[in-house]
Parts: sequence; structure tokens; C-alpha cells
Amino acid sequence: MIFAVGVPRRWESASDLGGCGCLTSVSEPESRGTFYVDATGWSRGLSVEVGGRDVVSHVGTAVVRLLADRVGLTGALSEALVGTRQFPLHDRGRVLTDIAVGIADGGTRIKDIATLGDQGELFGAVASVPTAWRALKEIDAERLPAVTAARAAARVGVWEQIVARHGRIPPCKVAGRDLGDRIVIRLDASLVLSHSDKEHAARTFKKTFGHHPIMAWCDNTGELLAIKLRAGNAGANTAADNIEVLDAAIAQLPAPYRKKILVTVDGAGSTHALVAHVAKLNEDPDRQVYYAVGFDLDERGRQAVGKVPGRVLSRLPEN
Repeated sequence: MIFAVGVPRRWESASDLGGCGCLTSVSEPESRGTFYVDATGWSRGLSVEVGGRDVVSHVGTAVVRLLADRVGLTGALSEALVGTRQFPLHDRGRVLTDIAVGIADGGTRIKDIATLGDQGELFGAVASVPTAWRALKEIDAERLPAVTAARAAARVGVWEQIVARHGRIPPCKVAGRDLGDRIVIRLDASLVLSHSDKEHAARTFKKTFGHHPIMAWCDNTGELLAIKLRAGNAGANTAADNIEVLDAAIAQLPAPYRKKILVTVDGAGSTHALVAHVAKLNEDPDRQVYYAVGFDLDERGRQAVGKVPGRVLSRLPEN
């Protein structure tokens, strides 16, 4: 099924479209530059149908952009960044969500926000590339906590809607077993290649060049909860970085879902310090945090396991 986006001129009502099957807008062109007043005004009067005329490309981006508005992410980011500039032409929450929409559409550079700007008939006034860079630079150490809180606040509403529709947050399954209401956080480091000398880029252990961020994913919903940008030569098993990202990920979970958590990490990231931190989280009587870590069982380890008395193994819990 192909969705087309209609480009309206200045219709007074949807009936004036003559029944064309498209995504259309009845907003006046003069309202396109007023995002600082109403960041969601661009979507008034939009509808989705199959087919149409006067179409524009990248129709799916409109749905993603509208989703950010409807769940409150755009508005929350706008509030978090109020005052970064005295009279901003472009609402900062709108700019950040447009950058995210560009990434969701396959963009790999900040300049790809221009793809939305090329569809002005649909999206209205989109920030220029220099404005997008300015908006990002305005998020300093003082503003970043507010942006983080805005993401968490929007997630609360999204998870409430998931539960309202499906009865619960999707459970994780391991070897065909339903883990129930436990929230699974997966820590993992990944190489992101860079073909130029960008900030923090460095030579990686695989002899490539780029970054080595640590990420925390929610396996239940597939969301990226937290990420720490690091140089390409940063270690995968740096305990302090893993702990920082884990704490940030837990803070992103809606409060009712921070009580039963399973943290997983592969052998590259498993350290005594990380396991000790997870164990310490259980000092809160209302919280149960488990961990599953990878470990390279070499010949030395196999020999050690073989020397463990059977009476000790018999006392280990089945789970």
C-alpha cells in the first residue's frame, strides 16, 4: 500500500479537494512560520488516504512527526528549551523532533533535515541546517537534564497507552519462556564508523575509525533508553560508562516499571564493578534487579568449575 501526500493550495474545506486520496492540509500558508506559538499547527486538517494528486515524497515522515507531537514529545522538549534564545524563529522542540524524524527517514547527517524543508507545502517552515546546529549546541550541561526529563515524561504517556490497548507492556521471551512483567534492559557497546575527523572520533579496536558508544535498550519495547557517546578507542568493558548508562536507562523507565528489572550485558561489558552496582540497586526493598552477564569460559575456568564439590552445586537455586 502506498500513501501519497497531497499538496494543498488554499482550500477552505476538505470537500474542496474533490475526493482526492492524499494526505492534505487546510492550514493557511501564512501560519507556517508560527511554530514558536503552536508547534503542532502544521498538522491541522491532515488526513491519510490512498492515492492522490499533487503528491510529495517521504510521506512516512509526516506520520512520525505527527506521532512525536501527539505523544507530547515535541511540546515537552519545547518547554525544556525555553529561553535558549530570546526570540527564536523556530521552536527548539520542533527542531529537535525534526532532526529525529530525519534520522528515522534514513538520514545520517544533520544536513538531512533539509529533506523535510524541501516539503514546505506539507511541513511548513522547517529549520535550516545552521539553525539545527545552533539548537543542538544550545543543549549544554545545564539544559541536558531538562531534555532527558522531557523524554521520560513523554514515555510515561506512551507506556500508559500501550497498557490501555494491550493490557500490559510486551513481555520478553527467552527460550520460549515469558518473563512476565519484568523489564529487560540490554547494555551493549557498538562501533559507529566515521569517515572524517569528527568530534571524539578515533581509531577502533577493529582498525576502523569512528565512535564506540554504549547503549541501553529496553527489550520489551525496542526503545533506546540511554546512550553515551564515546571515542572510538574507548573500551567496551569500562565499568563506569556501563554504570552511568544503566542508571540513565532506569531513570527513563516510568516509575512503576523500575521495580522488577533484568540487566543483560555480553562478555565484553561484564565486569565485577557492574555486577556489584546491580546488586547494590537491590538495597531498595521495593526493587528487584537481576543480571545476566556473558563470560568467556576458557580452559582455566572449566578446570575451576570441575573442582567445585557436588554438595555445593546441589545447593544452587534452579533459577
